[in-house]
Amino acid sequence: MTDTTNKTNNGKGKPKKQRLELTWIGKDEELKLEPRILIEDPEKSYGDKNSENMLIHGDNLLALKALEQDYAGKVKCIYIDPPYNTGSAFEHYDDNLEHSIWLSLLKPRLELLKKLLSTNGSIWVSIDDNEAAYLRVLMDEIFGRNEFIATIIWEKRTTRENRRSFSFKHDYLIAFAKNKKAFESSMNGLPLTKEILARYKNPDNDSRGPWQSISALAQAGHATNSQFYTLVTPNGKAFDPPPGNCWRLTEKRMKEEIADNRVWLGKAGENVPRLKRYLNENTDDSLTPETIWYANDVGTNDSAKKFLNKLLKGDIGFDTPKPEGLIQRILQIASSPNDLVLDSFLGSGTTSAVAHKMNRKWIGIEHGEHANTLCLPRLKSVIENSDESEINHAASWQGGGGFRFYNLAPSLLRKDKYDNWVIDEKYNANMLAAAMCKHEGFRFSPHEELYWKQGGSTETDYIFVTTAFVTVEQLDKIHEEMSGEESLLICAKSFAPECEDRHPNITIKKIPQMILGKCEYGQENYDLNIIESTEETAEDQELTNEDDE
Repeated sequence: MTDTTNKTNNGKGKPKKQRLELTWIGKDEELKLEPRILIEDPEKSYGDKNSENMLIHGDNLLALKALEQDYAGKVKCIYIDPPYNTGSAFEHYDDNLEHSIWLSLLKPRLELLKKLLSTNGSIWVSIDDNEAAYLRVLMDEIFGRNEFIATIIWEKRTTRENRRSFSFKHDYLIAFAKNKKAFESSMNGLPLTKEILARYKNPDNDSRGPWQSISALAQAGHATNSQFYTLVTPNGKAFDPPPGNCWRLTEKRMKEEIADNRVWLGKAGENVPRLKRYLNENTDDSLTPETIWYANDVGTNDSAKKFLNKLLKGDIGFDTPKPEGLIQRILQIASSPNDLVLDSFLGSGTTSAVAHKMNRKWIGIEHGEHANTLCLPRLKSVIENSDESEINHAASWQGGGGFRFYNLAPSLLRKDKYDNWVIDEKYNANMLAAAMCKHEGFRFSPHEELYWKQGGSTETDYIFVTTAFVTVEQLDKIHEEMSGEESLLICAKSFAPECEDRHPNITIKKIPQMILGKCEYGQENYDLNIIESTEETAEDQELTNEDDE
């Protein structure tokens, strides 16, 4: 952590405001991300063809950039499970550079994810002890320290490891809000548990149903005189509040509650009075979330792996999938039905699967082949209601819905044999128009009749993209069709010199020259060569006493 300013401003003027931040090698390197378009693969899309749910296969940083224009400020809940930086992911680097690379992986992704969050949205990040402290400081810097929600301790395993000096049984969830006040006003409590419901009983057969009792006493510090009295019960037994306490109710109110059978005095009517609280009158029908989540409530890595191995009929290929119960709890707290949920490190597809069952809209991004081998079949099984997971009953899931499968388009530009940048031949006319709209800040929305209205940035500002040679006659014809307040940007591969500055409300530029230097082309991933170890070491196998039950 570094103080990035001088306290005295070199002795001149007022001291500069100090700022603490995390610094590392390569932090200030600016990435010029290409705003790619997304191409649907209809053969892999499944279920409802009009579904807004998106499964995206491609580098997650490029995919987030592709989503930025349409989804900025619209995502209610983000969950990510990035690589934990355990050493196996960065085996070719020394420790100092290792932390730098890991932080450089997370920083631009977190910055884009923040842009996608709604005002009352939140982001939840799974992490372990290797990088938890660094992640917290990094998120303080990006989201603002005042927007910190909580650090959750999750019991990820129920077995003991006989290694080193400690057996590590937990991971963390670090949660931040876009705006903490807005988040807190929209967050949900957790459903009442069976344990809490079991506290409500009805030993006196009260017609109002099950109840639980609470103390009739209160601290005396802020009491009024009417709360200090000797309480005489109907059978004549007298009770005084102990020192430092008073009765919660006034004497008149207490007698009314006793007469209405709302005070419990024990079966014989001789116990210290306690007030009855009825389940059917409980307006607080949810629990405030706590910061320790136990395996018995939300599941473990091992339970999740066993479920997926059974579902997909084989070893899924990695050891730390997250259980559905864990994601269900996050989404219960941080989202509501029809809200949009995003996971940009989708892995085995758990977040999207749970969001689907909980009637949330979702976007899942996975770079690896897991998108096809794990996420795709798993999400199909969710739609078919054939996965038999642990949360199906709790979510009242019966199948249905759908998703659309997308791939990132290739880079718009490539170099030809003469080392010149040219438009990639994979781009047809529509793809090129859509891509240029993203580059220039327009939304691709072709007009039904006017071919030159391919997109707009305002109600009167339009864009036209063409690979044909634009003549003066064509330009004049377009100008005749435009209204006086409209403006047009034409992106063309070539045009007659006389077209430039011919009409004040028409700007014409050449592609690809107009976008050269704006971003990095030809870069297909920004994963920094991170790998995930999928094999348990011999030491791991020897030091684990038993499998999770």
